[in-house]
Amino acid sequence: MDKFSSVGNQEQETMDDLYQIYLKSPEKLDKSWQHFFAGFELARTNYPASKTMHLEGDINKEFAILSLIHGYRQRGHLFTKTNPVRTRRQYAPTLDIENFGLEKKDLETTFQAGNDIGIGPAKLKDIVEHLEATYCRSVGVEYVYMRDPEVVAWLKQKMESSRNSQEFSEEHRKDIFYHLKVAVGFENFIHKKFVGQKRFSLEGAESLIPSLDAVIERGAELGIEEFVLGMAHRGRLNVLANILKKPYENIFKEFYGKEYEEDHWNGDVKYHLGYENEVMTDFGKQVRLNLMPNPSHLEAVGPVVQGMVRSRIDSVYKGDYSKAAGIIIHGDAAIAAQGVVYETIQMSQLKGYRTGGTIHLVINNQVGFTTTYLDGRSSTYCTDVAKVTRSPVFHVNGDDVEALVYTIRLAMEFRQKFSTDVFIDILCYRKYGHNEGDEPRFTQPMLYRAISKHLNSRDIYAEKMEKLGIMTQEEARKKVKDFDRFMEEKYRDSEKIEKLKLRKFLLNEYEPYDMPQKSMFEQSVNTGVKAGQLVQIAESINNLPEDLVFFKKVNRILSDRRMMILDNRLDWAMAELLAYGTLVTEGHPVRLSGQDTERGTFAHRHASFVVEGTDEKYFPLKHVEQNQAPFHVFNSLLSEYAVMGFEYGYALAQPNGLTIWEAQFGDFVNMAQAVVDQYITSAFEKWGLMNNLVLLLPHGYEGQGPEHSSARMERFLELSVNNNMQVVVPTTPANMFHLLRRQVKMKMRLPLVVFTPKSLLRHPQVISTIEDLSKGAFQEVIDDQTADPEIVEKVIFTSGRLYYDLVKHKNTKKISHVAIVRLEQLYPIPYKQIDEVVKKYHTSNLVWAQDEPENMGAWPFLNRKLDYLGLKLVSRKESASPAVGLTEKHTQALEKILSTVFEEKEVVAS
Repeated sequence: MDKFSSVGNQEQETMDDLYQIYLKSPEKLDKSWQHFFAGFELARTNYPASKTMHLEGDINKEFAILSLIHGYRQRGHLFTKTNPVRTRRQYAPTLDIENFGLEKKDLETTFQAGNDIGIGPAKLKDIVEHLEATYCRSVGVEYVYMRDPEVVAWLKQKMESSRNSQEFSEEHRKDIFYHLKVAVGFENFIHKKFVGQKRFSLEGAESLIPSLDAVIERGAELGIEEFVLGMAHRGRLNVLANILKKPYENIFKEFYGKEYEEDHWNGDVKYHLGYENEVMTDFGKQVRLNLMPNPSHLEAVGPVVQGMVRSRIDSVYKGDYSKAAGIIIHGDAAIAAQGVVYETIQMSQLKGYRTGGTIHLVINNQVGFTTTYLDGRSSTYCTDVAKVTRSPVFHVNGDDVEALVYTIRLAMEFRQKFSTDVFIDILCYRKYGHNEGDEPRFTQPMLYRAISKHLNSRDIYAEKMEKLGIMTQEEARKKVKDFDRFMEEKYRDSEKIEKLKLRKFLLNEYEPYDMPQKSMFEQSVNTGVKAGQLVQIAESINNLPEDLVFFKKVNRILSDRRMMILDNRLDWAMAELLAYGTLVTEGHPVRLSGQDTERGTFAHRHASFVVEGTDEKYFPLKHVEQNQAPFHVFNSLLSEYAVMGFEYGYALAQPNGLTIWEAQFGDFVNMAQAVVDQYITSAFEKWGLMNNLVLLLPHGYEGQGPEHSSARMERFLELSVNNNMQVVVPTTPANMFHLLRRQVKMKMRLPLVVFTPKSLLRHPQVISTIEDLSKGAFQEVIDDQTADPEIVEKVIFTSGRLYYDLVKHKNTKKISHVAIVRLEQLYPIPYKQIDEVVKKYHTSNLVWAQDEPENMGAWPFLNRKLDYLGLKLVSRKESASPAVGLTEKHTQALEKILSTVFEEKEVVAS
């Protein structure tokens, strides 16, 4: 017996048990059973006693029909007519009535179970027909695994009351035809005009265009003012043209253009580009649309979309999740295989990352590149990842555009009501290979034999329109020809465009900021804050509400911090917190996220305190003063790829704020390398995207083995060019304070990669004063203030933790003829400050000392960029691994670096 009741384990309960529950407390039963027993009671009053046995037989059949109904709800999606070009796989057992203990003769019998699907007492044949129409035609749905009864009941009522379909008006059908016309016509025109050129055609999935139009129209009706879209290549040009209204002539020009108006952009292929626009819905509502630029790493854009949506919700819509939404368009092979999809979905209901629900549209080609779906996944459906968050999934025949539009509208209602993700799997096909130059029949001959004979969705719908008496075939052909002529006009317009212009993304948001350029780094940014204000902020964040009780060690932390202010000896954490405190009082929102970021991996930050005996947290930086900007810090899930992508998207949409992603250990950035390569380092040159995301990457050789020593400094420096980002290794609390403030105060927006310390967080020499914070700015180079230029014979340039080991060795050995200079900013290289130091000391004996192996760290980059200085290297031996595994071996190598760097003879790599 299936579970229909909300009481006990119904698999163990008999019909009599359920009936007794109904008689005593009917409200404890599911409505299905309430309806059933109400009908049973009614029947008992009308049946003569002689028919009691017959009635019990009918009751057993009522139970069987309820089981049948549940079977359709649970497994109907396996028996749908959703595949336009293939016969779908066979599943057993089927939903034939015989599998539920029913017989053909029962089809003409009326049963009370019809109440459960909203049609009242009905013949079995009518119940079956209703269930078939609802669950087994052009729309299949997976939803009964959801755990919230209210959500399941809402969907059930919506679908079963409408038979999972909608009757459209003549005007609406004409509008659907219009969107199919432009979708198909656009692809056909490009195919003829630009023979052999890649465009990643939408052909076979043109119903995506009326689908997206339906999302926007219904979403706007329900209050959404802004959508952020992410998608890979397929169909992007069509979406740009027919949804975001990018001028056709501009798209055509991108097929044969030769240069850009602005020469600092390398640009990107046309099917990666983003766009933003405001469009007017049919009901007169203005909606902002943002299509994110996207790299070839297919699903990398997903978390970026989520981050941007959340950023807009926080900053523009005051936390109202109903005002902005994400739409992510997946490919079937990618959504099934790319791990970042799982990471992103796992974030979707977390406090720091929720966005109110995303509409996921899957262009289901039924083939990934050349790989069949049977080889592309183990799961039944490409969308099975949706079940991680118990999100509903709709599988829809891409040829049935009305079913698709109906489903989209239902999905949007669901999102607005329940603030969760919805997945729509559009079963379609890819007319050509992976791109227009591929020959798909090499690998999929049977599939493409069927595709070659298949009508496109526009022509299929035109036939339907003719049958409905709305539009004749001749009228449809005329509209198609008129649009083709319109395309020819737009092509001629494209020939008048001299140079391509990349439209900047988020134009209004970035209007106050200048393009990154080298000269800006030669101008110091004043980031000091008055001493009195620093003391006031410190007092605010170092005191907790008296009416709350905290873990007793919290008092010790705050007492130590108050003493720092009195002694004028600020450690790393105090300076960092003061940087955040000053920024929020100046109107700059601060957001910090990562694994264990609230406390800090090394327990230095303590940006939140838990109220004893509760799960409530108190965040001092949220209470610096009235009317301050928001401060948020979140412990993230154990993800790097998706979380860094999310924070990149968040920072993108909020250039006035400070957005930070912190790695638990610096090497964790390895798992987010796609975001680093395809967004952080290259997005400006490819797409004109500025972004001021900060990466905090703990880095330092303290004998902790290969994995937790290096944040792979060499990788970032290898990718540093054309002022695309900043790479910094601060060694004092004051420099960290000024660095964080500079990120917001300078006139340009570009990513900042900070190699932060571990052991230095509590090092007795790593101390700054209030005056260090109140005066001056970030120091790209810190000279040796103890060295006498007249007697210095050697200058050691270094960065990071090694500086303090070098100083200790120098002081212990009482060496006076060596100056130790810290290079705090590795990129953009501060040539001017470096040259001033070299000139000051009158020696050509210049050394670069680093803790990292010779082939890692800053040396490969600096050796190339500063070759004119003739730097000599002292480092660990080159290695394939970042560090050794034994502390003893680590210490031996460090001692060799220290002894070698101070030797009188010419130094060589250790």
